[in-house]
Amino acid sequence: MSAAFGPVSQIDAGELNVGYVDIGPRDGQAVLLLHGWPYDINSYAEVAPLLADAGYRVVVPSGRGYGTTRFLSQESPHNGQPAALAADAIALMDALSVARAVVAGFDWGGRTANILAALWPERCSGHVAVSGYLVSGQAANAAPLPPAAELSWWYQFYFATQRGRDGYDKNRADFARLIWRTASPQWKFDDATLARTAASFENPDHVDIVIHNYRWRLGLAQGEAKYDQVEQRLAEQPRIAVPTITLEGDANGAPHPPADAYRSMFTGPYEHRVISGGIGHNLPQEAPREFADAVIAVDRMSQDQGALLQQTHVG
Repeated sequence: MSAAFGPVSQIDAGELNVGYVDIGPRDGQAVLLLHGWPYDINSYAEVAPLLADAGYRVVVPSGRGYGTTRFLSQESPHNGQPAALAADAIALMDALSVARAVVAGFDWGGRTANILAALWPERCSGHVAVSGYLVSGQAANAAPLPPAAELSWWYQFYFATQRGRDGYDKNRADFARLIWRTASPQWKFDDATLARTAASFENPDHVDIVIHNYRWRLGLAQGEAKYDQVEQRLAEQPRIAVPTITLEGDANGAPHPPADAYRSMFTGPYEHRVISGGIGHNLPQEAPREFADAVIAVDRMSQDQGALLQQTHVG
């Protein structure tokens, strides 16, 4: 699929002027779909219409440093730490007058969805996350991994150097091609699909955000003090009680934890689904029907939970 995904609207939200797609009935249950790196809103180009046709209001924002999203002031720190990305999502919901939404994502977006569900459960009616629970802090990230596991994070160490920053800046599309092939070895994407997403990386803040994100993880870059309390809470790995479905592709070539490693992090209604057929890391783009089905199913879980709580209260 190479057609443009849109239309893209713009709205001021927090520190950003956010580019976002907003489709489906305005009075439908809201769904917030969050992309990762090196991906963009086009990961949801087929998911969003499926959900809109099912009666959902679907909001798909370009993250800071992607697409048409810009800082309102270039004086703002070009901060890619996870707490800042979560704050962006809450600010967007506020700007759109969305009180609660099903939050769903993969890669960076999966982590952001985790954070929203853990720290702002009152804003989340349901939660869908590829690869489960991805929340961690700088202290946890400082612990060394076995050599084979460290190898899979090679780009993180590359980005810690000036050569890595310059190399990524010069080769953004080629970098995405390599990561896509590694993370989704059986996904047969074409050049048009890659080019459509790579255009989002021409954002003038993109390289700054990506490099800061990975350097922050390794403790090589500072975050903003206003997020310190949030990061302290995240370092404690808070449980998630929001109704949740976690997803995993059967051919995910990116680093990811086994499902049994994070099962205890979800204390509310929960289901784990493995999507078969050679599905890799970019699960919503590779298996859009299955991703949309998970969003619909978690919304039903949330409705069932609400009905049960109401019955208990009445009783």
